[in-house]
Amino acid sequence: MTALAPETRPAPPAEEGPTLLDALEAEAIHIIREVVAELERPVMLFSGGKDSVVMLHLAAKALWPAPVPFPVMHVDTGHNFPEVLEFRDRTVERHGLDLVVASVEEYLADGRLQERPDGTRNPLQTMPLLDAIEEHRFDAVFGGGRRDEDKARAKERVFSLRNAFGQWDPKNQRPELWHLYNTRHRAGENLRVFPLSNWTELDVWRYIAREGIELPSLYYAHERPVFERDGMWLSPGEWGALREGEVPETRLVRYRTVGDMSCTGAVLSEAHSAEDVVAEVAATTVTERGATRADDRLSEAAMEDRKKEGYF
Repeated sequence: MTALAPETRPAPPAEEGPTLLDALEAEAIHIIREVVAELERPVMLFSGGKDSVVMLHLAAKALWPAPVPFPVMHVDTGHNFPEVLEFRDRTVERHGLDLVVASVEEYLADGRLQERPDGTRNPLQTMPLLDAIEEHRFDAVFGGGRRDEDKARAKERVFSLRNAFGQWDPKNQRPELWHLYNTRHRAGENLRVFPLSNWTELDVWRYIAREGIELPSLYYAHERPVFERDGMWLSPGEWGALREGEVPETRLVRYRTVGDMSCTGAVLSEAHSAEDVVAEVAATTVTERGATRADDRLSEAAMEDRKKEGYF
């Protein structure tokens, strides 16, 4: 199989010395190469969202001219945005990758999971994820989490050891000095690896703009039927009835992050290009998850509780 070259655009005018993006790219490439060299069965989480797209782009760069040697995995809630699923499949085919799909829908159908009263399925992803890791014997799982997203993610290491039950202990983490990473683990344990840990949302978008990376269309301003709930613009769907006073209306919006449609909100926006989004993100004072993810509002420690159970 011939390796697919990373997407590139003509280089911008040369700057004096390496930039912050150069340093972040070099760090991420080092992390990816370290995993490929030290672990036997890595996999990369790939939902078609911007962080996973950037992570796959970095993997292609890190290993070029060889093909990406590991599969990608998506924990599909069954309520994902159709545009993102189409982009996921097209990208996987273009890179010639194997795709592992862990389906929340299948777990609901056979009774291993129960639908939540609020219709949100993001909190139901943990069991399918852990089962897929065990079934395929993955010993390292790349994730696109960044420290600026949430305080729980901020305190997790780049190489995060998970025990045989997939659980994370925030009080028992390994030091990571001078970019030295410890890949040792016992049978049944796995490492969650976060190449974008030190990136911010703005860094990601500046990199997307610099590299000319293609994304699903919903990351840019488009007209869409939405309704307002708890300060967020949500898409109507099968996951729950509209509450009193909630009326869908067509607005010009874009998504800062993508996940389960039932809990992922849009933001009003006129940003039609990556450069427009860079300017918009630079001016915002609210994190993307804080602004658009209802599942993180379930409790003050919602993300940390899910990570302890085995989620990313």
